[in-house]
Amino acid sequence: MPTITSGDGTRIAYERAGDGPALILIDGAMCHRAAGPMRPLAALLRESFTVYAYDRRGRGESSDTKPYAVAREVEDLRALIAAAGGTAYLYAMSSGGALALATAAADPGVAGIALYEPPFLHGSPEYSAELRKLLDAGRNGDAVALFMTYVGIPAPVVAGMRSGPGFAALEAIAPTLAYDDELLGDGEVPKELEITAGMLVLSGGASPEGLRAAARATADAFATAGHRELDGETHDVRPEALAAALEGFFAKA
Repeated sequence: MPTITSGDGTRIAYERAGDGPALILIDGAMCHRAAGPMRPLAALLRESFTVYAYDRRGRGESSDTKPYAVAREVEDLRALIAAAGGTAYLYAMSSGGALALATAAADPGVAGIALYEPPFLHGSPEYSAELRKLLDAGRNGDAVALFMTYVGIPAPVVAGMRSGPGFAALEAIAPTLAYDDELLGDGEVPKELEITAGMLVLSGGASPEGLRAAARATADAFATAGHRELDGETHDVRPEALAAALEGFFAKA
């Protein structure tokens, strides 16, 4: 397993596959290489790109260094761009989109950006405060349940998941929920960022209207961005539909 060391000493684990221009895949909340959508997507993209999938700090096989700061996580991604040769495309899922945007504004090596449903939904101070309260008290399971309820998973489903065998793995990375919450800030599109790379913001035609509206608003906020909706897709987008859209966009970026 290759690793890089970020500026504050955090060890970032990643895997690389394929041949072609570098493309880095960025997970959203509660996901990492071994538990999330990126490995199936990488398998489809490796014929066209050198695909990098990595564990964001505090997840999977990556380490962590406290206290968290958005700038430190940007440094992690910039270190991976450097390891990829200094130039890379970025694809980010959900809240990972906030990290991709912050990095693109800081690193001239970002050659193009694709985001899927970045959840700039105006935020909730109440959620943010309760999340940090639970994490500070070591109540990681309750923090995960709070997040799941916040994103719309019905309470009976959450209760069933808490009794399942995979919930302990979610509890282990629960502290990173606060990282994604900090990345999203007040939940508004970060229009102040200067993005020069071409950008595609994707949404699913069967996703909730709030996420679809957030994707359109994100695209509207940046002069280099366009928006595309994938028919029939939800927030749990199929890798086949996503891979085709990414290949088409990055071929022209």
